[in-house]
Amino acid sequence: MKKISVVMTIGVFLFLAIFSANAQQQAGIQVKTIEPYKLNIAYSKTTNIIFPHAIISVDRGSKDVLAQKAKGVENILQVKAARDSFPETNLTVVTADGRLNSFILNYTQQPTVLNISLSGTPKGNVIFLSPENVNQAQIQSYAQASAASKKKVRGVKDKDFGIRFQMSGLFIQDEVLYVRLNIENRSNVNYDIDQLRFFIRDQKKASRTATQEIEITPVHVENNTDKVDGNSQQTMVFALPKFTIPDKKYLAVQLMEKNGGRHLELHVKNNTIVKATVLPAL
Repeated sequence: MKKISVVMTIGVFLFLAIFSANAQQQAGIQVKTIEPYKLNIAYSKTTNIIFPHAIISVDRGSKDVLAQKAKGVENILQVKAARDSFPETNLTVVTADGRLNSFILNYTQQPTVLNISLSGTPKGNVIFLSPENVNQAQIQSYAQASAASKKKVRGVKDKDFGIRFQMSGLFIQDEVLYVRLNIENRSNVNYDIDQLRFFIRDQKKASRTATQEIEITPVHVENNTDKVDGNSQQTMVFALPKFTIPDKKYLAVQLMEKNGGRHLELHVKNNTIVKATVLPAL
């Protein structure tokens, strides 16, 4: 009996020790629930949900719900019932600003609301996006900071027939470069932009060899425009995936006029790229 009592006593102490250790491990974890939105949808009518940023993924809790992005639009989700009187289910939508949006869906024949805008959603339900996606809200904030910064880059410019094209600033934050470009139209004729593109090119083209070009696609454009009126100017910020330039290559920024001949191009060397101003974390 004494041996059994000793074993039981040791067992109790071990149980309490393990319980205490688990409690200490979980003490630093704060659990916060995300309250879902309640939404009634119908079989014969479509409900439109407008998000402040592009939709990354959609998960339906049941096949009784139909959901698709509006044609040609990245931030509007169209939802309707696949059959009458389905049981309560849910809908989860992740948007490009890193936000998790949760909905509880119920069936109704006559929904009172058909169009919903979520521009004022709370900040508590932000999640981490995978590397292949970008946090558009964060990048937009850094692009705006780049546009307002007084830090300047000099000497990277081109001009032709009253148009002055200049890289006025270069910034970096994490994995994104922010290129600030200024287009000044000193002529009386409006400048219609056909394209503004970024390429990494060879410095020299050897005879009988094709020029190698790598195009860099912006992930965001701040203050985007397709026209610069006569005697005015426009500043834009292009957010590009971080890169450096190999030897004997350069970054070409190509600006082309629509239905016109005023084409300009900037050449940016690697020593300019690596001196990009670091933006303070937001």
